[in-house]
Amino acid sequence: MLQISTNNGSVESSRFLALAKKFNNFYLKNGPASCKPFLIDGFQVGLVQSNVLEQLGKHTDVFHIYKESVELNPALCDYNERSNVLDRILRDWRENDLFVTLRGWREECFEVTCSFDTPSLLKMERSATCLFGFRQYGVTINGYMNHPTRGLCLWLQRRSLTKETWPGMLDNMVGGGLSVGYDVLGTALKEAEEEASVPEYLLKDLKPGGCVTFLFTSERGIFPNTEFIFDLELPHTFTPTNRDGEVDSFHLLSLDECIEKVLSPEFKTTSCPAVLDFLVRHGVLSAETEPDLTEILHFLHLPLQSMYRQVRTTANGN
Repeated sequence: MLQISTNNGSVESSRFLALAKKFNNFYLKNGPASCKPFLIDGFQVGLVQSNVLEQLGKHTDVFHIYKESVELNPALCDYNERSNVLDRILRDWRENDLFVTLRGWREECFEVTCSFDTPSLLKMERSATCLFGFRQYGVTINGYMNHPTRGLCLWLQRRSLTKETWPGMLDNMVGGGLSVGYDVLGTALKEAEEEASVPEYLLKDLKPGGCVTFLFTSERGIFPNTEFIFDLELPHTFTPTNRDGEVDSFHLLSLDECIEKVLSPEFKTTSCPAVLDFLVRHGVLSAETEPDLTEILHFLHLPLQSMYRQVRTTANGN
């Protein structure tokens, strides 16, 4: 049973809501309306901004640009063909340094789907998916303990200074994207071992906590993200250690210390939703302590599915 003790109350309300708006900045400025839907096989899978559209127009054999949408050439009709053709274009963009995000090339691919439970249409280098506004999926593990003197504490990591994105910033204890070949639980178990050396016997207590969805943008591109959340209560004897070189250090913070860090510019913006969700689910943020709770919940569970048409259409919208 969680033992929660916090001094944070309604005085923090504007800060929590401001944070929720920060990781939904693309949604709040009506970003989707300024983009063209990206279609594959008649289904909308992405959102394309004007700077990307300009480059797509140089590959008319691959991308068909219409007034209302952009369509991947229907002649590219199978998974491997689509993946290979787009990969060649992306590698050319990377070589010519056309987009900042491609400087963080990882040789790791994400699946591109209409929705989470539909078959993949192609795979793409993960650093490039934000150029097309493809939906991204990941996992987060909240590692916490009930400290005998400090009360509820959470483990946070400081990301390696050599990370391709958000280097040196504070982050959740464990997190990672769903790469090709991995499901949600498999990703959680893999990342827990690689990032924090969590032993198998502790991972048996991993508890799913649902998911958060949000719509963020940066100079890199558009991030329609769905994060699957897990909670893991850890014993006092466990200290996470990193194995894959992606974490600089781990820090055990009291609840109040963690809240202050999450509300600061020191914390990775797209990891904040998982912490806010944890605070809500465990009663730290409630209707009694947070007047803006319902609005915050809206920003933690943005209806991304309503922004991506799930029915087959033609490129001209019919």
